[in-house]
Amino acid sequence: MNKKKDNNFESALKRLEEISDLLENEDTPLEDSIKLFEEGIELKEFCEDKLKSAKLKIDKIVKRNKSLTSTEFK
Repeated sequence: MNKKKDNNFESALKRLEEISDLLENEDTPLEDSIKLFEEGIELKEFCEDKLKSAKLKIDKIVKRNKSLTSTEFK
């Protein structure tokens, strides 16, 4: 994914789902599969960064408002 800056979490996640489907397809050539796998790894890292950032923002909000609590999700 060369244009990570242009993508948001939702579009990156959608592309990850597309890549997963393509990788599960036995008709996808090996070279294409390798490129897709590499793109998928980049997208996974992008999504993880977005989720970490969102969690930090939520934690800050919770700390400012003591009546709220945050729960770890898995």
